[in-house]
Amino acid sequence: MSTSPVRAAMVPVTRQIRAYFAPMNRTTGSPSLFDPGKYGAFLLDAPPAPWLDLGWVDNFQRLSTTLTEPLRAGIPGAPTAQFRGPIDARIEFDFREWGKLQMALACGSEHMNVLASDPNANPQPSGGTPLAAVAVLSGSTASEIVLGVGAVSNFSVGDIVAVDADYQQQTGYVGTGVAAAYVSNPADVNRDANYVRRVTFNLGRVAQETVTSLLLAQPLLGGTPLTGASVQKVVAFVDREGGSFFQEWSALFVAEGESGGRACFHYPRLSPTTAIEMSMPLTATAQPRAVKAFQRENSIEVSKPISSLALHAAFQAMPHVDENDGQTVVCYRSYFPAAMAAVY
Repeated sequence: MSTSPVRAAMVPVTRQIRAYFAPMNRTTGSPSLFDPGKYGAFLLDAPPAPWLDLGWVDNFQRLSTTLTEPLRAGIPGAPTAQFRGPIDARIEFDFREWGKLQMALACGSEHMNVLASDPNANPQPSGGTPLAAVAVLSGSTASEIVLGVGAVSNFSVGDIVAVDADYQQQTGYVGTGVAAAYVSNPADVNRDANYVRRVTFNLGRVAQETVTSLLLAQPLLGGTPLTGASVQKVVAFVDREGGSFFQEWSALFVAEGESGGRACFHYPRLSPTTAIEMSMPLTATAQPRAVKAFQRENSIEVSKPISSLALHAAFQAMPHVDENDGQTVVCYRSYFPAAMAAVY
């Protein structure tokens, strides 16, 4: 009779993958880092700052085309060592929820807020001349936007608002808290004072109003509004196929174990790319050849004739230098074993 101990569950069993993204400092190239020792198995509905919960995703695929090459020596050309070729890793999945950030990531370029338009303005696909912005007053916080008596009447409970500074013809990255676009020449954006609010991620939904202020359902990503900031109503979001700007974010994907374990995939730097479909498998001598390239929405049937639209997103993993040993990596995979599970 065997006396070996029974092995506890070591198989991660999960229903879906949860996606979290955090902004990068585009000016310095510094990513947001997920430290598994610091954050541990956090509550999925309460991620640690600065991580933003983007909901459950489907069709999660991690693709690696990084090849290893042998170093051969001797008459028979036997392999004596190995080295890695160019690092190339991608990731694809479907966002099941639509929002400002989900659309921006699936699109990949500048993502626009459609500001409430002046009725007499000429029509534009990304929004024409908007209604005048309302100045944000001192005393405002990330959750309370002080406008003063009378100005509050320009907004209603339930409105989405963009809170950011006027564009002042500067060049470089623009947007409070998150780099939302890059301006090379003020003439490119028509020197539009509203341009930063057209692209900013500094958004909130009005939950309540007082006589003098708007109370937001969630704090602004950029924190307390900058001095001189203004607020405008947002009626929709719009993205565009094309453009020269590339989004770049840090990402974390969590497979919550039904059996107690948890697997995490942390990408310090992800930049949207074109989704690809391979025509041939990877081999030691052949690179994959793309036969179809696309960015799309997937239609997922609920019950005929009803279906839901999922945003398909694809990303190129960008390199990060690990400070512990100076190695260049693109992804960290961590595993939190279930309680009392075997170690190996």
